Amino acid sequence: MSNPVKRLAKWTAKTVPERVKTVLEELRPNMLANAQATFPALADMESQTRQLLDGEGIALIQYPFYLNFARELWSLQRRGFSGNSLAREVDILIAKWTGRGLSPAILEAIRSQVFTIAPVGP
Repeated sequence: MSNPVKRLAKWTAKTVPERVKTVLEELRPNMLANAQATFPALADMESQTRQLLDGEGIALIQYPFYLNFARELWSLQRRGFSGNSLAREVDILIAKWTGRGLSPAILEAIRSQVFTIAPVGP
């Protein structure tokens, strides 16, 4: 186990405002380029999800929950999951969100219509 005094010293060194500013100034151009490349795709996915929810007559108060599910699927795809691995991860997320009271049919519709992710194969 690490010494708490050492940990605090390392944390303090890493969080000196001038150092943080310098690091962020160096990273900002790439961070901005990544955001500009990614945000349109994210906004498009959220728009498709909202349209699906509108068509299914889902109460507006439940939108954030379904959008969070969709964002988790989007994240899985961005992290390189595909095939049966992706399908299994999506099954886990469907179970999680169903347990939180969302409709499995709507979750499956988001899976298939917004993301075109097939269920686990044989």
